[in-house]
Amino acid sequence: MPIRAVVYVSGAGEAIAGDKLGLSNGKLDQVVDDAARFNRDAGVTGVLLFDGDRFLQYLEGPEDGLSVAYSRVLGASSHNGLVELQRGRVGQRRLPFWPMKWLPVEPEELRRLARADWTRFNQRGDAEDPNPTAMDLLVGLVEPYALAA
Repeated sequence: MPIRAVVYVSGAGEAIAGDKLGLSNGKLDQVVDDAARFNRDAGVTGVLLFDGDRFLQYLEGPEDGLSVAYSRVLGASSHNGLVELQRGRVGQRRLPFWPMKWLPVEPEELRRLARADWTRFNQRGDAEDPNPTAMDLLVGLVEPYALAA
């Protein structure tokens, strides 16, 4: 079964913005827990990066499950100003660790990732390369959390 992926950036909604660690009201945890429950049944995995004001989310899974999960994202009130960076087929899952998890990142890390090359979700395998792909950067940010889990 082919695996598809989508990645986007968006602004945090009023109930979440400014809460970099997601601890003040638990709203971000509620959103992510709800997504994780849905994604588990849909066969979708992914990560939500949050810098206190902006999100970058990467989702992957079978086309039917991803389509429904992404429809939920598009209709969510927890964010605004969504800009899709890339959507397409991937050869294999790159982030099979969680049905959904959010991770805090620095604003500059999120900006660098959003501006990186998402073409065909290419991955060279080296986040330290002078010109890493977006997938190299994303995997480099996420893997330490996955290995610690």
